Amino acid sequence: MKFSKVILITLLLSLSLAACGPDSKTKLEGTINIDGSSTVYPIAELVTEDFNAEYPNVQITVGFSGTGGGFTKFAAGEIDIANASRKIKTAEAEALTAAKIEYLELKIAYDGLSVVVSKENTWVDFLTFDELKMIFGADATATKWSDVRAGWPDEALVIYSPGHDSGTFDYFTEAVNGKAGVIRQDSESVKISFSEDDNVLVTGVAGDKGSIGYFGFAYFEENTDKLKAVPLVKDTTKAAVAPSFNAIADASYPLSRPLFIYVNKASLVREEVKTYVTFFIENAKELSKEVGYVSLPDADYTAALALLK
Repeated sequence: MKFSKVILITLLLSLSLAACGPDSKTKLEGTINIDGSSTVYPIAELVTEDFNAEYPNVQITVGFSGTGGGFTKFAAGEIDIANASRKIKTAEAEALTAAKIEYLELKIAYDGLSVVVSKENTWVDFLTFDELKMIFGADATATKWSDVRAGWPDEALVIYSPGHDSGTFDYFTEAVNGKAGVIRQDSESVKISFSEDDNVLVTGVAGDKGSIGYFGFAYFEENTDKLKAVPLVKDTTKAAVAPSFNAIADASYPLSRPLFIYVNKASLVREEVKTYVTFFIENAKELSKEVGYVSLPDADYTAALALLK
């Protein structure tokens, strides 16, 4: 009888310890749907991989339909988290209000939107914002590089741009042209290719001597063997600055910008979503560096975790 009791007590203790140990993480289940910015996608993908290594039974999908596309799905209740490479627009916030969706805005890292050219381009040493406007502006008339600056070759301009649903497209066009979503439309004079997939833009620019494009710093960092980043100057009394970790962190690079995730508050009631978002913020500092972004000050991550609580 005593022997049976000892066995029973031992078994109960073993089960209790197992429930408190690492295996308890396998008990967390559920689904999380994420979509939005292709710029935020690399860090969201890495966070998801690391999270699933600890919580293998949580099913997570991460898409990259663009910041605007993500907010559309967010307002439709199709996703729990919207990745964004810009702050939410007034119209998007109003759509969420109309849908009775409350959300948290959480900053996760800094990015430097990088203007790039082909490795074969030997003439571009830097570009001013006025010159960027000559290439990308709504009233742009330059069709050759020689139209942008005297002395440059008569090489035809070829433009690669994120699509119209991209937060990168909105941010870049507003920074260069003064209004988001405004870009030249004369595709008959200049070849312009749009894509929500930044890897398509990388391939396009790398394969064309006269090309120019733009996307997040992480994608440039992954392709330095194929592309050249163009130093930029907004104030012509100062020197041009190339995108780098330090220049993005201290905002001396003129196209530095914050990256965000927007979380549906109703989704945070589900344990898997709250655990995932907490994991994201707790690990964003280290993981953002791994994918080529600049981490926020510690105080920002602490504030984000306080919001979650």
